[in-house]
Amino acid sequence: MSPTETLVNKVWSYCNVLHDAGLSYGDYLEQLTYLIFLKMADEYSRPPYKRDLGIPKGFDWPSLTGRTGADLEAHYIRLLLRLGSEKGLLGQIFTKAQNRIQEPAHLASLVEMIDRETWVIMDADVKGDIYEGLLERNAQDTKSGAGQYFTPRPLIKAMVECVRPEPGKPVCGTGGFFLAAYDFITDPEHYQLNRTQKQALKTKPLTFDDLSDFIACYNPGEPLSTVDVVFENNE
Repeated sequence: MSPTETLVNKVWSYCNVLHDAGLSYGDYLEQLTYLIFLKMADEYSRPPYKRDLGIPKGFDWPSLTGRTGADLEAHYIRLLLRLGSEKGLLGQIFTKAQNRIQEPAHLASLVEMIDRETWVIMDADVKGDIYEGLLERNAQDTKSGAGQYFTPRPLIKAMVECVRPEPGKPVCGTGGFFLAAYDFITDPEHYQLNRTQKQALKTKPLTFDDLSDFIACYNPGEPLSTVDVVFENNE
């Protein structure tokens, strides 16, 4: 088993522990997102990145790793409230964030598991596999399942090879097609991107006007938030 598979299985296994303790898959995914975000922010604040992401001192990742028991639980609650009150994108990410892990020992184990890994150097597919795997389990949950199905990564790659997406044709969803399209477009065997194209691929935001470049496939009656956007085939 590869290190990637080991990590994914570890995250999923701990998900089962918390699920047995009454935490839904959706809540686990939410808490995992908050904690991995804080861990990655801490990693980016250190060399060689040295990026300031605006996490207030004392409400950052190191403030969690040095605590246990009720002290950890109480501080995590304070941390979520503080970050949710921040201005800008940080506040939006943590808006109305709440601690869903009721047992402090489980929270401590989750923090410890996340702290052992260096997340910023992982391939995007690793985090994508974790995310999609938990979403799929959430969809199968009898309490909150929505009958969702997720395209396997090998099939995504094959579809991307057939469609041959072009620079400037983004996609979305859970990110599987997006990441596969990015890998395809940035592969020199497919395209020789110039400096402007590379910069645009990294920094250009998706605007409403870009929707003309999409085909939106969805079931009648579903809200727009559940739309799956796929490639436009210009061939």
